[in-house]
Formats: sequence, structure tokens, C-alpha cells
Amino acid sequence: MKGLKILVVDDASFIREMLKKNLRSCFPGCEVSDANNGRKAQSMIKINRFDLILCDWEMPEMSGEELLRWVRGNESTAELPFIMVTSRGEKDFIIKAVQAGVSEYIGKPFSPETLAKKVSKTLKKAGFKVPEAKKATPGLAGESVDLLTAGSKPAASSNNTKAAASDSLSALMGGAAAAPAPARKKSSKKTAVARGQAQIHFAGFSSQCVISSITLQTLAGAIKREEQLPTVLEPVVISIVQNDGEDVARLNGYVHSIQAAENRIDANVLKLGIRFVDDDPVKLEQLSRYIATF
Repeated sequence: MKGLKILVVDDASFIREMLKKNLRSCFPGCEVSDANNGRKAQSMIKINRFDLILCDWEMPEMSGEELLRWVRGNESTAELPFIMVTSRGEKDFIIKAVQAGVSEYIGKPFSPETLAKKVSKTLKKAGFKVPEAKKATPGLAGESVDLLTAGSKPAASSNNTKAAASDSLSALMGGAAAAPAPARKKSSKKTAVARGQAQIHFAGFSSQCVISSITLQTLAGAIKREEQLPTVLEPVVISIVQNDGEDVARLNGYVHSIQAAENRIDANVLKLGIRFVDDDPVKLEQLSRYIATF
């Protein structure tokens, strides 16, 4: 689509690059610019014409909501299509964003098909002629603003997310922990200690993860093998949960490594390595406090 100008706003460089790559692939000929926070985006909008903005919601300096309210408050940009790109998928949060004037939303993580579908839908509403988007893959981003604002849906159970971190890997495989074996000679090997739990959200499914180690840059843990397997470099959203079930932080990242936890072809547990891509100081502070508890 020659002449189409899109602005991508996100404090995570990995997310910006992924969005730009997918947009250029889905809409050949479009011009895609990017900004790492709302303040920089504001400056770019003042001196450039854009046909569409895709913006993260939680950013330092100026949030996505603040940028949106500024865009809607200016006569020259009041009707500019604005898509929220966020890991916050709660219905109340989305409705609040719609009330602030957002045109559509895309939940992280998302598939290229979902991105193409949501962008095409928004551009068509704005009067652009665009090719038919590919069928979106069902997942976190599969709900539209229309559906969320038209009626209520039962809230998803959070039992899996709030599970105690003391559960063993056997819990990941669908059963209760085995009874303790009779006392034997003490082993010299150290038993791995769980560092809490996380809910790992992939583009089409979510998995409960037992954390074995965590830093400001990485997370290592184990997940139950599902019918759909994660792939290396796949974007993810990580919701970290304390032992008491309280949410710690929600971070963006990608799959850095994946390995079978057992030496057999039908292994039920996978070892997962995640690298965080967030630069938000608030999220990093939350993560630092969590790490300091160990």
C-alpha cells in the first residue's frame, strides 16, 4: 500500500522491530516509522502526517493513554486511527481504553495474521481500500473491541495462574505430587528450588511455568508439554506470580531456548528460556523487588 504511513510506538525495541517487519510484509509499500515513548511520538506527529498509529499502553515519560488523549484533543489528528498494542487483556482495562478513544486493540503476544486482520479492519473503517486480511489465529488477540463493548463474557478462571509455587513438576504433568519414597542415604545433589510461578502467554495458548531461576534479563523454568509447542524467538508475555498468588509484574519477552526436560521422545515437560525485552523502569523495579526476596 504505497503512500500509507504508519507510526509504531513501544518502549521495547524488540516489539517495535517485530511490528515493523510484519507491517511491511502484510502491507507492501507502506512507510513505517517508530518511537520508543509517547513523548517522542508526540514530536513526530507534530511535524509528520500519519495514517495509523500502533501504540503500547504502558511506557515511561508519556504513556499510550496520555498520547491518545493528546491525539484526540487536537483538531488535525482527532480522527486519526489509533490501535492500542498491549499485554493488558482485562476486559475493564480494554473498555477504559475504548472510552479514551482507541480505535482497536491488539493483545500481546499476537500472530502476524491477527495483526493483519486488526490493521485491515481499522484502515477500512477509516476509508482506506485494503486487500482482504488473512484469517487470524485464535488467541489472546482474537477478541475485538466490538465484542468486548457489546456484551459481557464470563471471567476466565485464574486458578492456574494463582497456583502455589511449591508445586512440583509432577503438577505440570497433570497429577498430584507422588508420595515421598522411603528414607535412603542422603544424596549429594542439591534439589532445585522453585523461584515462584509465571503464566507464559504465547500467541495461541498459555502455559503455567515453574520458575527455576530469574534475573532482570532472563527467566528459566519448566512448562507442561502441550499439543501446540512454543518456538524459538516466539514473542511472549510473562505474568509473574508470587507464592501467595499475588501478581508481581507483566513483562514482554521472547523464547530464547527450549529443551526437553527428559531423555525420551514422549517427554511431558519442557525447559524454557525466556529473555525480557521491556525497558520500562517501573516494570524493572517491580522485578528487582521480586528477585530480592530470594
